[in-house]
Amino acid sequence: MTQLALIPGLPLLGFLINGLWYALIQTKPGADKHKATPSGLIATGFIFLAFLVSVANFLSLKAMPEDARVLQQTLFTWIEVSNLSLDFSLKFDALSSLFALVITGVGTLIHLYSIGYMSHDEAPTKFFAYLNLFCFAMLVLVLGASLPVLFLGWEGVGLCSYLLIGFWYKDNEKASAGKKAFIVNRIGDLGFLLATFMIFSIFGSLDFATIAEKIDAGTFVQAVSAETWTAIALLLFLGCTGKSAQIPLFVWLPDAMAGPTPVSALIHAATMVTSGIYLCARLSPLFMLSSTAMGVIATVGALTAFVAATIAVVQTDIKKVLAYSTVSQLGYMFLGVGVGAFSGGVFHVMTHAFFKALMFLGAGSVIHGMHEEQNILKMGGLKKSMPLTYITFLFGWLAICGVPFFSGFFSKDEILWNAFASPYGSKALWALGLLTALMTAFYMTRLFYLTFLGDKTRSSVHPHESPLTMTFPLMILAVLSVFGGALGIPAVMAEHAHWLDGWLHHTVFSIPHADFTASHATEVGLMVLSSLVALVGIALAFVTYRQPDVAEARKKKFLSLHNTLTNKWYFDEVYQALIVEPTKSFSVFLWKAIDVLFIDRIVLGFGKISMWGGQVARSLQTGSLQVYALFLVLGVCMALGVQIYAWIR
Repeated sequence: MTQLALIPGLPLLGFLINGLWYALIQTKPGADKHKATPSGLIATGFIFLAFLVSVANFLSLKAMPEDARVLQQTLFTWIEVSNLSLDFSLKFDALSSLFALVITGVGTLIHLYSIGYMSHDEAPTKFFAYLNLFCFAMLVLVLGASLPVLFLGWEGVGLCSYLLIGFWYKDNEKASAGKKAFIVNRIGDLGFLLATFMIFSIFGSLDFATIAEKIDAGTFVQAVSAETWTAIALLLFLGCTGKSAQIPLFVWLPDAMAGPTPVSALIHAATMVTSGIYLCARLSPLFMLSSTAMGVIATVGALTAFVAATIAVVQTDIKKVLAYSTVSQLGYMFLGVGVGAFSGGVFHVMTHAFFKALMFLGAGSVIHGMHEEQNILKMGGLKKSMPLTYITFLFGWLAICGVPFFSGFFSKDEILWNAFASPYGSKALWALGLLTALMTAFYMTRLFYLTFLGDKTRSSVHPHESPLTMTFPLMILAVLSVFGGALGIPAVMAEHAHWLDGWLHHTVFSIPHADFTASHATEVGLMVLSSLVALVGIALAFVTYRQPDVAEARKKKFLSLHNTLTNKWYFDEVYQALIVEPTKSFSVFLWKAIDVLFIDRIVLGFGKISMWGGQVARSLQTGSLQVYALFLVLGVCMALGVQIYAWIR
């Protein structure tokens, strides 16, 4: 068995090497400016080695019996307090193996791409050190065998996201975006911690295997109230809304586009934002104990998917369109989780990692070729000057639109099918998901058309194709975007299909298909309907944006709605008015009422007393021997007086 510690350990080693290298050269101005290739190769090499180790462990896992597919390694005893004994253990099973492969595999491509993208940056060595550190934290998160180890990685990716989003910290907008991401995520983390405390108080353990065994045994599940299970599930979900950008904590992710584009591809497509889905899948037996919590998760997921899609329709920044698309697709994943399709949510995590990483990196290639221009209204006709970027982006576009038989088609339809037929689903959730699919096809076609099609570029710059280090990862991700759906071909289309469902069967909770409320014929009909909806969305976008006058006329007709969507339903403004400003005002009040009037006066009072005492003592130092002799006599008299008083008593 290959050592599991090597999987997170290798990128950690890459971080240490590049980090120490940067620490040695940063004292010389400009010394790091041309180090993108060597430092990038070091970082890419270590994450690629982690991918190879993950593949080796995956093959070992595959060779095991289905009900015993788990590899575990205990590194050391981490916590030993009272009745809590916790080992720092890593667990490689059916679920964590998939995430480890995605993190290291897609991560390798993003690291390679970054060599070209960051070639002109002032501090590429530091950037690659941060990328490796992020991958280390993300791998600890998915490989942790207990909640505390997972939480260590959970907080680690939060720290690294702050460092990477605000990498260009000299720009106030970018620095503020990093702080916003960090602060908003702390709100969700509070829910995670509270849920962890409640879980330990009930189970007496924080180990995932022990929790699952006790739930399966069912010996004390009935003894705990339904409200308690609901509280635990909802607190965990609060943590998920922070990391995975769901309502009400989704506002950080679009601002996070201020960071370098490879960061957006790594964090906001393939890794950190999917942490919430991983947590729900890992603790799926616990979530299933509360139908109320499942309903909340499904509803929040569907609403997030819809709201984010409406905002994406009017965005003009190429990265902002993809950012809101990511929020929307994450909503889809939680819709799947909330209706009991945990494996469906994981399936969409994987396909989304392929096509959204492709699109983010493709957007970075466009920005690089357009000399840092990000406004899609100033683009157009790029297929001629950037053919490789165009072709690869085309496959990502078809996948996210849900065109048969690209990867996104299969994962999206599995979620919609479960929303329709699962006992935890409803027709309303399915309809909202279908409407979101229509808008997804529309706004992604709008992005694709305005960027790559048309007669010529609507800008004064001369675009050019990106170097091979940037286009090669696009080619690999394009292939995965086309064929990645083969992991989850539904049984209605092929016998013994849906490999992923079978792979996760003994690790993630799944609802028996016998409990579904619709037939296979209905499933096929809904699949055809969703395909038609995707094609309608594509057609509407082409008709609208082929003639700029038509698009402008519709904008003016619905100007009020357009302004609302452009301002993101005023979420930031509402938070500013209801939370940020009152908090600032209350802080100022506390400063003036507590700090200035109370604490400062106490501290200054002690200082004044010391000064007064010093002045009194100084006045006694007259320099006259007669005065000193007088004080000496008085002291002796006082001492004798005390002694005489003691004798008399």
